[in-house]
Amino acid sequence: MLAEPRYTGNAHPERSKTPDPRMDFDLTHEQRLIYEYGNNLAKRFDRKYWMACADKHEFPADMYQKVADDGFVGVMVPEAYGGGGQGMMEMALFMEGLSNNGIPLLNLVVGATMSLGFIARHGSEEQKRRYLPDACRAKTRFCFAITEPDAGTNTIRINTVARRRGDRFFIKGQKTFITDADDSDYALVVTRTTPHSEVARKTDGFTIFIVDLKAKGIEKHLIPVSIPAPETQWQLFFDDVEVGPEHAVGEIGKGFGILFKSLNPERILVGSIACGLGRYAIGRAVEYSKERRVFNNVPIGAYQGVQHPLAVSRTEIELASLMTLKAAWIFDQGRDAGEFANMAKLAAADAGVKAVDAALQCFGGNGFTREYGIFDLYPLVRLLKTAPINREMVLNFIGEHVMGMPRSY
Repeated sequence: MLAEPRYTGNAHPERSKTPDPRMDFDLTHEQRLIYEYGNNLAKRFDRKYWMACADKHEFPADMYQKVADDGFVGVMVPEAYGGGGQGMMEMALFMEGLSNNGIPLLNLVVGATMSLGFIARHGSEEQKRRYLPDACRAKTRFCFAITEPDAGTNTIRINTVARRRGDRFFIKGQKTFITDADDSDYALVVTRTTPHSEVARKTDGFTIFIVDLKAKGIEKHLIPVSIPAPETQWQLFFDDVEVGPEHAVGEIGKGFGILFKSLNPERILVGSIACGLGRYAIGRAVEYSKERRVFNNVPIGAYQGVQHPLAVSRTEIELASLMTLKAAWIFDQGRDAGEFANMAKLAAADAGVKAVDAALQCFGGNGFTREYGIFDLYPLVRLLKTAPINREMVLNFIGEHVMGMPRSY
């Protein structure tokens, strides 16, 4: 058994009162426990366990259940619905702490944060009571379905439509690259209840539905990807899948505003994962550089050609981590976190790739072997430069919305 306590208490009661006007760089005792949880979890579910699940394309159910039992799946869910009553800052620290040990759980991005956190913020009282307690206990899992083959990152152009017939809606369309869809019980599905061609404003007509993935009319097709991770990627096909108003999160036709509030947390957690994996790679390289001796019985870590790239990468990782925590803090203040979330995602993804590359160079040929497992890190951190939104679109956002430059696309 692990020694850490179950985390259910609200460490920040003031958050429900007045937002904190300052950002404190010193973590609270509770935040430190959250951040260090990954170190404790890795004593039982380490990188080898995570990779064994990845090799078998098998969800790490035992690890996930342990996380749930310890109260961490519901970090962003209020205590009244079985969660920990915390915020984005705590979720970012939690994910970074897991990733520091090379054991990121991608479902916690699309499930615990984008879905459970979203329902906790924007769902009806009935939805919160029906879905959140079981999900916090790992009795059910959620995924998030937004991306479409023909729309990509241009969400405005999605073609999945929920047509009204009487007091019911019937979803028809397709989603792609949906993480953990096969093993999830429910999905938050982004639809148009008014097609793009019929709206007065391009942001009108969006509705987000909670969809039972065992419902009639849903097909799932595996997307084989060359990325070692336990969670798999899926295409979802919806053929007149029936839902009702009780399944809509927020108002019918007015989901666009709350939708994009779910995407900033995703970018923030990508920053946490990239920083953690980069830090893990650097740590492994530092240990190797102390032991590996090639010339004159001197550890290779004494040579600046090995040492300096790792030192630069460590610096870049820590800078990106600070921006990630700032973005999380801004989000928790109820302010628009788009500027900082996008910068965090950009900086962390770039830093993570460079960190793994520096670690590979340190390990030499050994870095490419399964025994040492360093190259196994590269596909995932490289993915984070492209997904969930590519580097170029992040730069477009910063150029236009942060710097005030002309729209470039």
